[in-house]
Amino acid sequence: MKNLKNIIDMKLEKIILILIGVFIFSSCQEFEEFNENPNEPTEVAPSVLMPSAIRQSVNASVNASFLLGNNVGQLTSKTLRTEVDTYNWNSFPFVWEGLYGSLTDVKGIETGAIEAGNELQEGAAIVLRSWIFANLTNAYGDIPYSEAIKGDENNLTPSYDSQEEIYADILSELDRASTLLAGGKGSIEGDILYRGDASKWQKFANSLRLRLLMTASDKISNAGNQFSNIVAAGDIFSSNEDNAILDYLSTFPNEFPLIRLKTGDFDAVALSATSLSIMDNYGDPRLSRYARPDNDNYNNPEFSGAVNGAGSCGKSGSRLGAAYFNDPAQTLASELNIGSADGIIMTYAEVEFLLAEAAAKGWIGDDIETHYQAGIEASMDYYQVNYAPYGYTDFNDYYNNSGVAYNAITDIWEQKWLALFFTGLEPFFEVRRWYDESGMSFDGIPFLSAPCDNLNNDNLPMRFRYPGQEQSLNAANYNDAVDKLGGSNDINASIWLVE
Repeated sequence: MKNLKNIIDMKLEKIILILIGVFIFSSCQEFEEFNENPNEPTEVAPSVLMPSAIRQSVNASVNASFLLGNNVGQLTSKTLRTEVDTYNWNSFPFVWEGLYGSLTDVKGIETGAIEAGNELQEGAAIVLRSWIFANLTNAYGDIPYSEAIKGDENNLTPSYDSQEEIYADILSELDRASTLLAGGKGSIEGDILYRGDASKWQKFANSLRLRLLMTASDKISNAGNQFSNIVAAGDIFSSNEDNAILDYLSTFPNEFPLIRLKTGDFDAVALSATSLSIMDNYGDPRLSRYARPDNDNYNNPEFSGAVNGAGSCGKSGSRLGAAYFNDPAQTLASELNIGSADGIIMTYAEVEFLLAEAAAKGWIGDDIETHYQAGIEASMDYYQVNYAPYGYTDFNDYYNNSGVAYNAITDIWEQKWLALFFTGLEPFFEVRRWYDESGMSFDGIPFLSAPCDNLNNDNLPMRFRYPGQEQSLNAANYNDAVDKLGGSNDINASIWLVE
């Protein structure tokens, strides 16, 4: 009987242990389910990431334009902290960090789109990714590309791809994106750039290909043929309605980034003496959009220009236009019937200048002046200019009587330069290309000269320095990239685009 009792007791203990185990397992499951927040999913939908990716990348581009692109291109001038104008450059880490930071969301969009079979969303993500990477490689040269943004795969030390390889892949990817956007399935969710219009994303993809082919020019053996084939296909910007611009709102977080600046920080940049001289000579009505009249009189405007260079060179210039900053003591943009400034990625005006230059190079058989004139008019229309204060009745009067009529390829450069105001870092990239094509000299660019008292022997820098964080966090790959530059992370080091 004692043995029987022991057996029964042992069985009862096992049953109790099993029941306890089941209870604990069940309770743990319920506890985990209870702690799962339905409002914080482990995977974020592309529709949620898309606005953030667009906003962050365009904001980074606007800030880079304000602090660097416009000033290096001499459209504007620094009035304080003039290191940019004098070519006393550091690594400008805000460019690197801002653009690479936005790529994390872009990767999430692309991954989610592929998993969902959403080809249109994937195509838009590819275009956005390509534009961001193009800015990075144009600014620095060789950069992390094929292994970039793979921290989730435990790759925290990405290798650097060559600029030539990056260009080839971006052009190929944009071609693939164009195909996806032309006939793909799905929809583009969370799109604050084109409101889900796949046809406009496709035009953006192909127009961006034109830009990159012109930027690389003779570095790509068949650049002209590629360019002409894209033009022949026809899916490129054809009006200002196609512009790749972020239409900022009047409230945070979708507001023009400069609106948040303190007055002193905004006034650290002014209209340059260089752009004022050229625009004033033509009576260019965009002056009243690019800058505020010193007398705040838009019917009889007066302007001044700050000389690019050191502080001793003359740093008094007109404030940037009403659309770029709100000052209650002066005329507001709304009083001029214009809104706050847009985040410009690429415009129809730029495409027309690309077509004009392609025609001048013999890449396409179109009439040069037709595209040149259309580029100027598109820029005027975009800025909603008022011709009357400048003595003209309309655009045709301006074109025929101002002196801007086409004569040589440098006219295309000049008018494109003016139209690139606040287009990210493109003013620098274009001036560098013209500088290269002019024998590495400002002499071949009639509307520009070396900044006053610059610290680079009157030579335009070729690139930005890699940020110091790369040297400390990605040392082996950083050192390899620097070795390919000739052993120095220098602003004058030759990159593939200007070899």
